[in-house]
Amino acid sequence: MTEIKRLFDFPYYQLEHKPSDSALVTKYNGKWTPMSTQEYVDKSNAISRALLRLGVKKDDKIAVISTSNRTEWNIMDIGVLQLGAQNIPIYPTISAEDYEYVLNHSESIYCFVSDEEVLKKVRKVQSRTKVKEVYSFDHIDGCKHYSELFELGKDESNQPEVEACKDVVDSNDLATIIYTSGTTGKPKGVMLSHWNITSNALDSIPRLPLIEGETRILSFLPICHIFERVLIYIYQHAGTSIYYAEAIDKIGDNAKEIHPNLMSVVPRLLEKVYDKIYAKGSELSGIKYKLFHWAIALGEQWKPYKENGAWYEFKLKIARKLIFSKWQEALGGELHTMVSGSAPLQPRLTRLFCAAGMQVMEGYGLTETSPVVAVGMYSDAHFRVGTVGKPIRNVQVKIADDGEILIKGPNVMLGYYKDPIKTAEVMSGDFFHSGDKGEIDADGFLKITGRKKEMFKTSGGKYVIPTLLENELKQSRFIEQIMVIGEGEKMPAAIIQPNFEFIQDWIKKKHKNIGTSPEEIAMSQEVIDRIQKEIDRCNTHFGKWEQIKRFELTKDAWSIEGGHLSPTMKMKRDIIKGIYQDLYDNIYR
Repeated sequence: MTEIKRLFDFPYYQLEHKPSDSALVTKYNGKWTPMSTQEYVDKSNAISRALLRLGVKKDDKIAVISTSNRTEWNIMDIGVLQLGAQNIPIYPTISAEDYEYVLNHSESIYCFVSDEEVLKKVRKVQSRTKVKEVYSFDHIDGCKHYSELFELGKDESNQPEVEACKDVVDSNDLATIIYTSGTTGKPKGVMLSHWNITSNALDSIPRLPLIEGETRILSFLPICHIFERVLIYIYQHAGTSIYYAEAIDKIGDNAKEIHPNLMSVVPRLLEKVYDKIYAKGSELSGIKYKLFHWAIALGEQWKPYKENGAWYEFKLKIARKLIFSKWQEALGGELHTMVSGSAPLQPRLTRLFCAAGMQVMEGYGLTETSPVVAVGMYSDAHFRVGTVGKPIRNVQVKIADDGEILIKGPNVMLGYYKDPIKTAEVMSGDFFHSGDKGEIDADGFLKITGRKKEMFKTSGGKYVIPTLLENELKQSRFIEQIMVIGEGEKMPAAIIQPNFEFIQDWIKKKHKNIGTSPEEIAMSQEVIDRIQKEIDRCNTHFGKWEQIKRFELTKDAWSIEGGHLSPTMKMKRDIIKGIYQDLYDNIYR
């Protein structure tokens, strides 16, 4: 094989050039279970043979819904794609009603689920869809196990038919429809071709510090999202070992077991990791307490490429040995790089983790761009704190007159499924309108400054960019989530979810006479006054018309399950406003 043109070419490339005994590793019944490249390819072909015998044809849609990342997902992915059919990944956490919408809109005819919880939601709506049969990865009573397809595909007599199917799949053919989580309304089905994603993976490879055949990856971000999915193809190309974390709350335990070298993250995860580290450090006393806070202060000043000079680097060496090495140990001890995406990362956190010896490379992209547009890279001076690096090769970025980021390249989607009107709304010729605002500096680094649609105008005619205020305030350990409001109102304000865990510790340490339940915290005048200090500090960085004049605290935590957040942890602004309409009215009415 000389060239990779379609997504199912990746495992064959690995088999030919960099075969591995542990290409994909999942934990079953408490034991890490590796699958070799050869077995991966063999099982994928068995699935293809079975699907053909079930009558699956080119352009049929097969839905896959998995609560966690696991080897079975990849086998199904390749087994479906090499028939010219499409893999329809669905977020496991969305409602049964949303399952119904996606299954019907995509016209999926088979559905593969990971576990009983997902199965229950599918069964609830299956009769109202075109789904003929559901198969599960776990063994569940009353549901066919996906291993039945290995039995059905055991007979290799129709493998030539599989090969014929592969041969007619063109690189520009549709590979997958990814339904965006949608912060408003029904999700849109983003159509991505084999070449959209394949080109993006190949063009992103130079940005990742992968030691071919040796790097251990810990994967936990949802593989149904294009960010993690394209990384999985990149890892396969490099012949690395991909370990699938059991769950997001098991990342620390899994990291200590497998000692990963690289993983992808979202800012919210790094915020939580840092909060836990800081909470533990604050419990220290005496010289240990002083050393911990000295190291934090030093880390906050970190600059790449030893820009701070020899004396700073000498002190950093001591801080790494005494303090930051413990951070490393908490994540397995061998983690050298984290790729961050999905939302803006606080520059302070970038500096701290880089100071600790774990480089954080922030990237930028969208589902519609397959997804990578730009990403940092420490080598070749491609890294600058506060930016998302430079655009990858073959991807062109320009800034429109109104500041919107426009993107052109082989990674730009085919369009929205069954929605030419919405497709036309976001395309100007070959350029995709991202809806994000940004700047490109003199050295070619891209900086994201906010969302075009999220910018609003107060009744006084002044523009406010809420994300700038939100990113500033999320650096406060007292604030877990914040949404700045005020469109058409006389002033900006905020609805805030307090960091209940941190505030509970703060109450105990300071011996405050305050109740520690979320309701008591949200109602406490002392907590409100303390958060007001954070607001006052933030306001000094903004013009008078932008400053937050009032705020209200919520009594509950914002979550995906509660409908506040999308599966990629983005705020659903309209829904949050609706949930807390009473707080909104308290502020403005």
